[in-house]
Formats: sequence, structure tokens, C-alpha cells
Amino acid sequence: MIRLFHVPLSPFCRKVRLSLAEKNLKFELVEERYWEKDGEFLRRNPAAKVPVLKMDGMMMAESNAICEYIEEKHPTPSLMPKSAVERYEVRRMVNWFDDKFHHEVTSKLLYERVNKKVMAQGYPDSSNVKAGARNIKYHLDYMGWILDQRRWLAGDTMTLADFAAAAHFSALDYISDVDWNRSENVKAWYAKIKSRPAFRNILADQLPGFPPPAHYADLDF
Repeated sequence: MIRLFHVPLSPFCRKVRLSLAEKNLKFELVEERYWEKDGEFLRRNPAAKVPVLKMDGMMMAESNAICEYIEEKHPTPSLMPKSAVERYEVRRMVNWFDDKFHHEVTSKLLYERVNKKVMAQGYPDSSNVKAGARNIKYHLDYMGWILDQRRWLAGDTMTLADFAAAAHFSALDYISDVDWNRSENVKAWYAKIKSRPAFRNILADQLPGFPPPAHYADLDF
């Protein structure tokens, strides 16, 4: 049995969940309070981070490494294109969302508004929240421009880049921090990827104390 140690609103965990689900791999979800640094969890991943995937007799950490392992072991349906140039673009876009977008937007909105409360780390820093709300506009505009040139974020087919972006956006959408009216291209892209069967499990997430907005699981939002 594949087992994923995760946190429901973590975009890095959601990216792995989407990859597993897209490939129709059955897996068990285990919620992990990684910030408590429990001894058993530290033995799974000394870095004390999620996701951690138990698969093929191994404990694996780091979401990008996990996703590429899943891709290599289960190449169908493919989430990585064949050519080196196309694979580069997928990896560039994945890194854009997991590094730049994460630091400029996700960490300043989701982490301030949700993680701090869950981890009992005090109140949100209003300056960070304002910065995140400002920064997401730039990213929405950039995505809108990209999607004006391509069908998907890294090219003409859906790839891991789309799941990386959707993982962040779905977590932010859970707390109503995305202005979907800013870009029709982005809104159409998200509606398209949100309607995939792989998304069903994610849209069913419920975080105690943080009810999702009414439109969250609506495929025609």
C-alpha cells in the first residue's frame, strides 16, 4: 500500500496527491503534524517536512523528487513530455511555483492565515498578508500571458507544471485568496484542471475551523 504523510492544504503535498491520482494509483493519506517534530516522523524524514511518501519499500521526501520518481515508475498517463527542451520548460514552471510563487504568495497568505493558527504561532502578520495580496496580481498576469500563448502552462499538453500551479491555487482558493476575475485565461485553465477526476479527493478536503468558500468544489465557478 502506498502511504502519503501529508497536510491537507500543503501545495507540495497536493502536487504529489494529484500525480498519484492522475496515474490511478491507490494510496492512503495520513495527516502529519510535522511542526511537532515527533520522533517517529523524524525517522521518516529528518528534515521534518511533508510530503513523505512510502512506496516500493522506501520512504521518500521532497515533492519534486517524489513526483519524478512516480513519473519514471508509472509513465502512463505522462506528466512529463518527451523532449529535453519540453522537460526543461516543465521543470522551470514547477520551480517557478514551488519557489518564487511560494515565497511571494503562498507563504504570505496561506501560511499567515492558516498555518500560524493551526500551529499556535500567533496572529497573521498584516504586512505579509498585504504583500501576498499584492504579489499574486503579478503572478496572475504572468500566467494569463503564458496561457495566451499555450493551451497549458508548459506547452500544448497538461504536465506536472499544471499540477504544481493548481496545487498552490487550490490551497489559496480554499481561503478565498484568488481573484479569479483578474484573468479569464487563468480562470478557464483552473476550471479545466479542477474538473479532472484527480482533483476530486482534494476538493473534498475540510480543515477544522476553516470552512471552504461556497464555490470551492463548484466545477462551474
